[in-house]
Amino acid sequence: MPLTRLILAMLMLCWSGPAFAQEEWTEYINRVDRFTTVFPGQPTVQEITWPSEYGMVFPGRVYVVQQGPSRYSVTVIDYTDAEKKYSELKKPESFQQSIYWQIDIMASIQYAATKFRQREGAKVTYDAWHYIDLVEGHQLQLTNADQSRTFVAIYLHENRLYIVEATVPRGAAQPGLFQQNISFLDEKGGRTRYSEIYSNRLPPVTLGRRGGPGPDGGRGGGGRGGRGGAQ
Repeated sequence: MPLTRLILAMLMLCWSGPAFAQEEWTEYINRVDRFTTVFPGQPTVQEITWPSEYGMVFPGRVYVVQQGPSRYSVTVIDYTDAEKKYSELKKPESFQQSIYWQIDIMASIQYAATKFRQREGAKVTYDAWHYIDLVEGHQLQLTNADQSRTFVAIYLHENRLYIVEATVPRGAAQPGLFQQNISFLDEKGGRTRYSEIYSNRLPPVTLGRRGGPGPDGGRGGGGRGGRGGAQ
């Protein structure tokens, strides 16, 4: 664990008193979804599906520890085979799979953040760009209808979306120890290190060509933005 995070962990233990110290926060390493963090216990794992902004469905996993009224989770959505998934759609020739799979990845942080903003009964109290280990992302804080608070951090690394979410009851301390300890692993299982801000790199295009032929035999239009939908 980096020195600054170790110091933070020690301070959090001191500030939060005996109840916090009994939670036994331990490092959790996952080489399948390529991340490491700390949890107050061994997380359960649930396989999920994630409908994207353009209607494609991607696989994911949720790692969860429920501790009384508090819940800590890391959700990982795998976009690594997005191009292949879109290429298999039965669509008119004018449908630009080579554009939409890229947009789904590039806009995934914003799309996930929007889903939190639209959460019923919740009020957003913080909403801003963020980074951790120089990997860019986004943070939100919400006050829920029952006055519990949810703290969210969203990152995109090597075409995997990571949603770090902690909900604690009203009056509880901010879960800084959980929020500040996610790191990303490379394909060999080592912790990634960057010397400048990291922005996700799209996978190389391997199928077809950008903006393939339209129904009249000409080149497909470049599009004017906005949501096209892969219904």
